[in-house]
Amino acid sequence: MPVATLLPFTATPNRKSASATSFRLTEKFILLLVFSAFITLCFGAIFFLPDSSKLLSGVFFHASTVETNTRTGPDSSDQASAGNDERVLAKIRKDHEKALLEAKDTLQKRPEVIQKDILNDKEKVAKENAGQGGNDVNILPFVEYHRPPGATGHEPQDPETKERRAKIKEMMKHAWGSYRRYAWGSNELRPVSKQGHSSNLFGSIKGATIVDALDTLYIMEMFEEFDAATDWVEKNLDFNVNAEVSVFEVNIRFVGGLLSAYYLSGKEVYRRKAVELGEKLLPAFKTPTGIPWALLNLKSGIGRNWPWASGGSSILAEYGTLHLEFMHLSKLSGNPDFAQKVMNIRKVLNRLDKPQGLYPNYLNPNSGQWGQHHVSVGGLGDSFYEYLLKAWLMSDKADEEGKKMYYDALQAIETNLMRKSTSGLTYIAEWKGGLLEHKMGHLTCFAGGMIALGADGAPGDKTGHQMEQAAEIARTCHESYARTALKLGPEAFRFDGGVEAIATRQNEKYFILRPEVIETYMYMWRFTHDPKYREWGWEAVQALEQHCRVEGGYSGVRDVYASTPNHDDVQQSFYLAETLKYLYLLFSDDDHLPFDHWVFNTEAHPLPVIKKDKTDLPNEVE
Repeated sequence: MPVATLLPFTATPNRKSASATSFRLTEKFILLLVFSAFITLCFGAIFFLPDSSKLLSGVFFHASTVETNTRTGPDSSDQASAGNDERVLAKIRKDHEKALLEAKDTLQKRPEVIQKDILNDKEKVAKENAGQGGNDVNILPFVEYHRPPGATGHEPQDPETKERRAKIKEMMKHAWGSYRRYAWGSNELRPVSKQGHSSNLFGSIKGATIVDALDTLYIMEMFEEFDAATDWVEKNLDFNVNAEVSVFEVNIRFVGGLLSAYYLSGKEVYRRKAVELGEKLLPAFKTPTGIPWALLNLKSGIGRNWPWASGGSSILAEYGTLHLEFMHLSKLSGNPDFAQKVMNIRKVLNRLDKPQGLYPNYLNPNSGQWGQHHVSVGGLGDSFYEYLLKAWLMSDKADEEGKKMYYDALQAIETNLMRKSTSGLTYIAEWKGGLLEHKMGHLTCFAGGMIALGADGAPGDKTGHQMEQAAEIARTCHESYARTALKLGPEAFRFDGGVEAIATRQNEKYFILRPEVIETYMYMWRFTHDPKYREWGWEAVQALEQHCRVEGGYSGVRDVYASTPNHDDVQQSFYLAETLKYLYLLFSDDDHLPFDHWVFNTEAHPLPVIKKDKTDLPNEVE
C-alpha cells in the first residue's frame, strides 16, 4: 500500500492531547511503514516475476533485459538480496529447461498441427483482448485471412486485347492522378475547374473517391497509388462527424470499398474501418419495423427519410442494398447484429402482399405498409433485385430464400414490365399504379448483366430463355448509345410516340460517366465470349476519351445529342470504382476475379463468396 494513503494516521483529532510517549510510538510506526514500503519497491520486481514458463523462457533469452529488471534493488552486498537472486535464477533455469522440453515436443509435431496451435493461441489472445476492450472496434476477433483466387490477373495473350486493356489502365492513371493533384482528400473532383467537389450524400465524411477507387487500383496493380491511398485512409478517414449521410451511398461506396480493399490486400486497417463505419450505421434500423431510415446523423444516431419519398417511406433500392456488406461485416466482426438486421428486412417483405408479384419502390418504416405503388427496375428499385440474386451466390448458393425471392421477382418483372418495341427492341418499362410508362433508365441497363449472372440457376428450362433476355437488353442499351451524337448513353430513353431508345426530355439527355451499360457488356462477354461485347465496350472507351476527357480528369456531359460536349465538371467517384473497373475486366481473362469466387456489390466492389465447405478455402496469404 502506498505511504501516502497512511499519512492521515500521523495526526490525531486533537494534537495537543497527545503525550510525548504516544508521539514517539507513532513516529516509530511511521518509520516502520516507510521502511516496509521501501523494501517492497526494491524487491517487487523479484517477488512478482510472472510464473508462466513461456514468459519466463522469453525473459531468459533476453538476458540483458532480465539483468536490468532484476538488479534494481539494494546493493548486492546485502545477504538477503543475494539469497533472493539465487532463488530467482534457479527458478529461471528450471523454467528454461521446461520451455526447452516444450519446444522439443512442439518440433516433433506435424506442421499443420503446429499451425493450428498457433491459430488457437492467437484466437484465445484476441478473445481475451476483446473481453477487456468491450465493444472497441479497434480490438476485433482474430480472423484468418485468405485471399480468394484472381485478385490480380495476367496480361491477355491477344495483342489487341492487351493494348486495349493497357489503354484503360492509362485512363485510370489519368483519372486518379488528376484527383490526387487537384482534389486529394475531397470526395470528388471537378476536372474542368480543377478543384475538389463534395456531395451532401456523404455529410462531412471525406475521401469518397479514395475509398471507392481502392480495389480498382489494386486490381490494376497500381500498388504505389494503392499504398498512398492506404496511408490516407489510416491517417485521415474519420467517421466521427456530426453530419447526416445517405445510409445507402455510404454503405455501397465506403463500407463496400473498405471491405473489398481488405479482402484483396489483407490490410487490417480496412477491416477495422469497415466495422467501425458499419456500427455507426446500425442506429438507422431503429424503426418500429426495422426497415432502416434513408438518412442518418452519425453522431446523434437520429434518422429520417427523404422528404420527397412517398408518405415518409424508405426506398426499396436503399434498404434492399445492404445485405452483401452487412453479411460480411458480421463475418469479420463476430457481431451477428449486422446479419440479423438485413435478414429482418426480408421477414417484413415476406409478410406483405405484392401487387402482381411486384415490389413497390416505397415502404413506410413505421407502419410496415407499401407507399405509392410505383415499380422500377431502374432508379429506386434496381439494386434490390441484384442483391437478392447475389446474396444467394455469395452464400455459395446456400441462401435458398434469397434465390426464391429473386426468381419470383424476375418472373413478375418479365410478365408485367418487359416489352418489345415496334422494331423488336426489348426494354423494361416502369409501372405506376398498374399503368406502364414506356421509359427505361440508364440505371436499368444493369439488368442485362444481372439476368445473365442468374441464368444458370434459373428454375426449369429457363436458362437459355434468360440468356436471350439478357442479350436483348444489352442490345437495346447499346442502341441508346449508338443513337446519340456523342455515342454516349442518355440518363433515360423512351419507347413511345414513334421514338425508340432515344431521350425526348431535356432533363434525361445527360451522361454522368455511368457504368451500367458497360457492366452488362462485361457479364455478357464472360458468359458468351461473343466479340461484339468487347467491340461495344471499345466504342464506349473511344467516346469517353473524345468527349469526356479533359486536362484535369474526366467530366460528364449535359447533352449527349449535342454535336459538341458541354461538360458538367464532375468526375464521379463511381467512374473509378465501376466504369473503369468493368472496362478493364471486359478486356481481361476470365480468371481475373472469377465469378465462382467473387461477387460484385452494386458499386462494383468485389466481395468473396462465403464458402459452405470450410475445407474448400482459397489460397492462403503468407
